[in-house]
Amino acid sequence: MNIALIGRGRVATHMGKALLKAGHQLTSVNSRTLTELPQHADIYIIAVKDSALQEVIEHLCSRLQTSAPPFWEGMGVGCEDPLLVHTAGSMPLSVFDGYSGNGGVLYPMQTFSMDREVDFKEIPLFIEGKDARIRQLAESISNHVYELSTADRKYLHLAAVFACNFANHCYTLAADVLEKKGLPFDVMLPLVDETARKVHELHPKDAQTGPAVRGDQNVMQAQAALLEGTTKEIYELLSQSIQEHS
Repeated sequence: MNIALIGRGRVATHMGKALLKAGHQLTSVNSRTLTELPQHADIYIIAVKDSALQEVIEHLCSRLQTSAPPFWEGMGVGCEDPLLVHTAGSMPLSVFDGYSGNGGVLYPMQTFSMDREVDFKEIPLFIEGKDARIRQLAESISNHVYELSTADRKYLHLAAVFACNFANHCYTLAADVLEKKGLPFDVMLPLVDETARKVHELHPKDAQTGPAVRGDQNVMQAQAALLEGTTKEIYELLSQSIQEHS
């Protein structure tokens, strides 16, 4: 397929590599105002931050509607509108309403960093939309493709925030505690790695260890006393949550 990838962030960078590896023809468009927009792509993938998505869709549709020859030429039988997809887990399919009659979602559930390579084939891709090319595209770059509605994708994204973003912030808090005593975060890595390996085999609830799940109030009180401010509140709330789920 001939694909226009709009964006220059982490998702766009890694998805672009996967698309090229899968043999697609790729045009990268980095400008939010789309001054370099190609007029004859099969699919336009919008991989920008959530706050910019609506603006980019508006610019994109405006450019496509004024292009000559018409933007749908050569795009397949029955395609009266170009296929536009976004990659945001927290944004609805309805973001295209009023702009395009052929929108879709292609959400890769993974954390991306510029300097770390990922195997896109192993990344779960969650899709939504009526155009069959969405699944065709998704299956060309991932072995794990799932259809999921906007309503359910909200919960998927929420779960990802807990499993990834909040967990990573806990690593930051651990690093802060260690740094105050001159210890490197590296000493935590075997523990972090084993915790992650266990949930491949056990339900997270069954893999839980530590003073909270044991109900060791003396240890929890002593540890909370070493903390202050928001970090102390986080410790106490997480300990309470662990006990409520035990």
